[in-house]
Amino acid sequence: MRIPDWLPDIHHPKRPGGEPPSAPIRILIQPVMRFMHIEAASGVLLLLCTVIALFLANSQWADQFVAFWQTPVVFSVGDFKLDKTLLLCINDGLMTIFFFVVGLEIKREFVFGELREFRKATLPAAAALGGMVAPALVYLIFQLGSPGERGWGIPMATDIAFVVGFLAILGKRVPFGMKILLLTLAIVDDLGAVLVIAAAYTDDISTTALAVAAAGFVVTTLLNALGVRAISVYVLVGAVIWVAVLKSGVHPTVAGVLLGLLTPASAWFSRESLLRAAEGVIVQLKQDNDNEEEHHEDAVQLLSNTAVETVSPLDRLETALHPWVGFFIMPLFALANAGVSVDMAGLQSPIALAVALGLIIGKPLGIFSFSWLAVKIGVARLPDGVNWKGFLGAACLGGIGFTMSLFIAGLAFKGDADMLSAGKIGTLIGSGVSAVLGCALLLWFLPKPASASKK
Repeated sequence: MRIPDWLPDIHHPKRPGGEPPSAPIRILIQPVMRFMHIEAASGVLLLLCTVIALFLANSQWADQFVAFWQTPVVFSVGDFKLDKTLLLCINDGLMTIFFFVVGLEIKREFVFGELREFRKATLPAAAALGGMVAPALVYLIFQLGSPGERGWGIPMATDIAFVVGFLAILGKRVPFGMKILLLTLAIVDDLGAVLVIAAAYTDDISTTALAVAAAGFVVTTLLNALGVRAISVYVLVGAVIWVAVLKSGVHPTVAGVLLGLLTPASAWFSRESLLRAAEGVIVQLKQDNDNEEEHHEDAVQLLSNTAVETVSPLDRLETALHPWVGFFIMPLFALANAGVSVDMAGLQSPIALAVALGLIIGKPLGIFSFSWLAVKIGVARLPDGVNWKGFLGAACLGGIGFTMSLFIAGLAFKGDADMLSAGKIGTLIGSGVSAVLGCALLLWFLPKPASASKK
């Protein structure tokens, strides 16, 4: 970017003399509140799409509904060809964008959020670890040695949208510290789910394709280091990485998370730089005569570029993509994946029972016990305004698996319709019971608002 001599000095935040960044509390609170607002609203839409999918899958239009998602979609360029069904386009393609946003959220937590300091990170990390280990163990108690053993990862996940949606329903009765804890727990949980997908649900590996993907990540890192800010360049490199990971045998959504983690979290210019640029442009525009239109355009363009670069790529991408993920990709995923035929055989399936109990019992047991242990040995503490009774209700809400659980079920039981159906039924039952139980306990244990108690 060319900086004219007449413009006041613009400091890069990393350069000597650069202005300090904004107060950390503003960096943390504003995105969190925006995030929770979107998640709460999208949770309602997600629930609506789930109900629609279940209705259609159990109606007279069930066959047409299933056939629709098997519509072939073909993309070819020369000898290169991608031939997928509409369902796989959603699960392998659009869900990569969902996982990219997950990567952005994880990056934010490590840079600005609860995971940036060890003592703050220990409680949500311990809770998330317990919330992954215990459900898997509960599942394996019922399925170890059976054909359904491969589904142990299904009850390990927590759905952020539904959890935040139910917290929004409970309103001000839920302490802010509990909201942050659950939000951070779910993000760490997502990271664990991604590791499970990469390690446990990857079969045949192509080293050549992985090498191409690795080269793509190296190129992305170099572009970041060189200061390349054009998003279109990263989209092109990201598309190559996605195809390479898809061809490697690793699920392509892993590429989305890694690209999210590589996204820069710091702005190129400080806010003070923007102020100085604006002052300089205003002064110059007032001094120039009307014949210097080209100079005017340069000044305005410079101000525009400076304004854009005072917001980090992480913030820009998260702000731009989060509504698309919350209000389009996740509801579409629910429509395509939550439609399962509910019958007595499916409800009585050992796999459905194992998944449901993993979410209903394993999740709160793991979250609560691991958190209690972390606090007991002194490496963590409960957030302000949160007690163990209320925390138990929050731990039960952690049993709402849904989106990620359905996704893992599709990977675990790929090619076996009966097992997949049972895994989905168990997810729906476990998530539903966890939601009711968690909300009931929070309503019971959390103090009533002052205005309500006066009445």
